[in-house]
Amino acid sequence: MQTFEELGLSGELIQSLSESSILKPTEIQRLVIPTLLGKQTDLIGLAQTGTGKTAAFGLPMLDLIDAKQECTQGVILAPTRELAQQIAKSLKAFSSFRKDIIVEVVYGGAPIINQIKAIKKNTPHVLVATPGRLKDLLKRKVVFFDDVRTFVLDEADEMLNMGFKEEIYEILAYADQEKNIWLFSATMASDIRAIVKTFMHKPVEFSVNSSQKINKNIDHRYCVVKATDKQAVLERFIDCLPDLYGVVFCRTKRDTQKLADSLNKSGYPADALHGDLNQNQRDAVMNKFRSRRTRLLIATDVAARGIDVEDLTHVIHFALPDEMAFYTHRSGRTARAGKKGWSLSIMNASEERKLRVYAKKLKFELNEMPIPTVEEVKKQHVLAWQRALDETTVSEALTGELIDRTMAFVDQIGVETFVQKVMSQELNKLSSLEEKEFQQPTRHGKKEKDKHQKTEKRSGNKNASGQNGLRFFVNIGKMDQTTKGELLAFLCDVGKVEAHHISNISMEKRCSYFEVEASKAKSFAPKFRDMQIDGRELRVNRDNPKDQKRKRRK
Repeated sequence: MQTFEELGLSGELIQSLSESSILKPTEIQRLVIPTLLGKQTDLIGLAQTGTGKTAAFGLPMLDLIDAKQECTQGVILAPTRELAQQIAKSLKAFSSFRKDIIVEVVYGGAPIINQIKAIKKNTPHVLVATPGRLKDLLKRKVVFFDDVRTFVLDEADEMLNMGFKEEIYEILAYADQEKNIWLFSATMASDIRAIVKTFMHKPVEFSVNSSQKINKNIDHRYCVVKATDKQAVLERFIDCLPDLYGVVFCRTKRDTQKLADSLNKSGYPADALHGDLNQNQRDAVMNKFRSRRTRLLIATDVAARGIDVEDLTHVIHFALPDEMAFYTHRSGRTARAGKKGWSLSIMNASEERKLRVYAKKLKFELNEMPIPTVEEVKKQHVLAWQRALDETTVSEALTGELIDRTMAFVDQIGVETFVQKVMSQELNKLSSLEEKEFQQPTRHGKKEKDKHQKTEKRSGNKNASGQNGLRFFVNIGKMDQTTKGELLAFLCDVGKVEAHHISNISMEKRCSYFEVEASKAKSFAPKFRDMQIDGRELRVNRDNPKDQKRKRRK
């Protein structure tokens, strides 16, 4: 195992690391730090959150700072306010024995005047920023890049997912040949490759295998349910886990807000965290969650970046992420500091294979979780009530007269009847609990699947249930960075149909085509009216193959 001394860092930085009990470099740090200290170069680091990326780029940047020059020499871009603050805090800790280095952080959602004053008072050697706020400061001519040596893009894939492409391109346009770009990302998507091709020159690339980073204290469970039963099953688990304190992950901002609103309507306090919230709303949500005034946070992967909350008991995947690294990052929010935690996936049959691939590659044990019965929910609720009763401190306001009156009442109706009435009063809190047993969707084995595919070919335009299918069009395509699985889940969720009612999904750049079982087709399209996606009107219509042929001829 190499040490930080062997990586070539200065004594002051090593002393700061030692004070923070950071003694051994992580894999990404061992790979990146010597390279960045040894030569001027562009660099790509592929690694997930939690692998030590901040120190990997932060330590070399600090070591290369010439503090005698009162100018900004390093700029770090991060997708969210929380992550930017976290990076700045880490850099200040790393340079605690280099008091001459000034680190400043700027972000949206806070008064820009105060940030301008701070920058003008002491020009920072390192500026950590969110893209939107940095672009604003550049336009106001508060920040200058004349002496910047290095630009860092941290969580580059998330910045692009959040819609910061224009800001990133505008900022990197300042990065001439003499400036270095260090790009860190969990994935190497096409948009990332476009940045590399446009702005970077012969970058060195390092990739860290995320499969070593799964927490052994996490119990990975799953249940396969119909798409239309997902929320009801989630509510059943909430009822059965009275001590649950966790984050529920959804795929989109719309799904997040919709689920939070629906849970609150059903009597389950929950708050949504997504990119459409302003900073005051975001802070209010997090303050409520951290103080446990709400025990459920419904979030997107992007919105949850940079947020650390202690003692989470559960992470619940209401929709599986497409990237394995995001599954690891989500799950890693529970079971911290040696504690146990659960990662529970509530999913459709079509998602099961993806989760099993993650389990195999990440080498964790995966167990199916039975959906709690109504009787199990009642039992757990009563047990939690009994524990709370046992831990209740007897009030000093109780007087002998009050106790005597109550004991007389107990004698009058009998102890057993008294207990029954008190327990019934407690169980009435579960009055919304549905007496419903959930049926799992059919899972096809390989032979059945092959047989089904052959039958479908022979029967022509028929869908998975063997019924005639009618062709539809939707203006969602590959340009929306959506997979067939995501599109299927969305169509089922909004259209109120099962996965087997939809077949033959064909995705093109700007749109997609699919078939809906004839018996479901009539009521399908109207459910998508007045909806928007990414700011544009969503259109789901019957598709006429003859029109398509005419278009191709033209």
